[in-house]
Amino acid sequence: MSAVLHRCETLVIGAGLAGISTALELLEQGRKVLLLDAGPRSHCGGQANDAFGGMLLCGTPEQRRNKVQDSPQQLLEDWLRVAAFEPDDHWGQRWAEHYAERNKADIYDWLRQRGVSFFPAVQWVERGNFGDGNSLPRYHVAWGCGRGIAQTLVRQLLEHDGLSCLFEHRVLGLDMRNGAVVGCHGRSADGEFRIEAEHVVVCSGGINGDLAKVRQHWDPLYGPFPENILNGTDPRADGALHEQVQAVGGQVVKLGRMWNYAAGIAHPEPQYPQHGLSLIPSRSALWLDATGRRIGPQPLVGGFDTHDQCKRIGHLPGQYSWQLLNWRIAIKEMAISGTDSNPHFRDRKLLRLLWQLFTGNRELVRWMIDRCPDVLAAEDLPQLAGRMAALAGDGQLDPQLLDAAIQRYDAGIRRGPTLYNDEQLRRLQQLRQWRGDRLRTCRVQPILDSGGGPLIAIRTRLISRKSMGGMLTDLHSRVLNAEGKPVAGLYAAGEAAGFGGGGISGIRSLEGTFLSNCILNGRRAAQAIVGYASHT
Repeated sequence: MSAVLHRCETLVIGAGLAGISTALELLEQGRKVLLLDAGPRSHCGGQANDAFGGMLLCGTPEQRRNKVQDSPQQLLEDWLRVAAFEPDDHWGQRWAEHYAERNKADIYDWLRQRGVSFFPAVQWVERGNFGDGNSLPRYHVAWGCGRGIAQTLVRQLLEHDGLSCLFEHRVLGLDMRNGAVVGCHGRSADGEFRIEAEHVVVCSGGINGDLAKVRQHWDPLYGPFPENILNGTDPRADGALHEQVQAVGGQVVKLGRMWNYAAGIAHPEPQYPQHGLSLIPSRSALWLDATGRRIGPQPLVGGFDTHDQCKRIGHLPGQYSWQLLNWRIAIKEMAISGTDSNPHFRDRKLLRLLWQLFTGNRELVRWMIDRCPDVLAAEDLPQLAGRMAALAGDGQLDPQLLDAAIQRYDAGIRRGPTLYNDEQLRRLQQLRQWRGDRLRTCRVQPILDSGGGPLIAIRTRLISRKSMGGMLTDLHSRVLNAEGKPVAGLYAAGEAAGFGGGGISGIRSLEGTFLSNCILNGRRAAQAIVGYASHT
């Protein structure tokens, strides 16, 4: 049976946030679009549906209301310091410069015009261990989380008559004619298909759902590839189209650069092998190695440098760690990244969210203790140590080392704030100076506190999340070949393109640069297509 043939003006491969943004921009400029995805229609929006919904933005009304005076110049200075671009990161750096200049107008304003709003408190993430991260609070959380962003845009997308959709259609290759990409071919449940298009935009995501590819590209900077790694990305994000782009001459670069997290726990209801959840690490928890020693001499504290956390845990014996805290700390600080783990954000319930911030998230902590295999609770330390040793099963935990680490930390607290001589305590004091963090950071108190409730230990592992490398693109989102020239007819956006230029974040992200760049890249691709079309 011959392949079914479809013809279109612009083919967008991938119905995640980058693909949706590309298609919406094209449709609003009067272009016709065929949107194709390997998943079902119910998954339209891709991984954005599961994301927390944070975006790194500057110069917003939310910043001004929080008395934060930011600028594109300050953002770029921070970005360049953190990214540590190499000489061959030309396009990544160009995209970073473009992001710093245009994020307010092209991302924030664009979303606000479409009905997306943001939580009024701006978060201060990735400050850097030595003040070498975000110099100001910039992390804006969307009301409705990532799903709210994606589904708001999807609803607007589906209102356009110029849109055609093909779901559950998997692309197997790109087609070329006379040196230009002119479409693709693939397979669906109904058989083979071919699509002819004037322009093709690849928005197919990264590689991090395929742990075999994560292993293949693993950077030894993070230690040997961890056999116990968890997967926080849908396995369909397998980078299959990276090879197809290479086959037509496009460059794929820097796949060893990944944005993984250090505080993964096993999902209690796994949907695929090694499925994990990514914790937003408690700042007041003690972070311990497999033996029960406190990781140091510089302690790990969540929210400062994710890149460094992954490096340090990747080099620990067993490549896992423990976070030790008590009930009072947990209900104040415990959180899981993602849409469904934050229902008050997801459902835009401001009063319920504020009540939870002030009184504690008891429901989440109880659920974690009852359901998550990596979360343990006990009434005293000997009992907890026994459960930790049983869960690890490797004979490494030493209860005496565990007890000594906690006793020393608690003794430092009891001396009082004027005598704090512990880097974690100093950081906790700093965190509580910023109103957005004060709501989510417990007052300093001993772990072994009679009023603190049950003790809690959480076994954490590295969790695979995002590709920071990908298809090399210029500022028009055109895929570039080995000579640095555009592959005619071919564009890429979102994670497929390393969020811009084959790696807009360099070696380390300021966080909140992923959803936002899907929008920025996608809109740039659409604008380039429309601009090119108007001159032909």
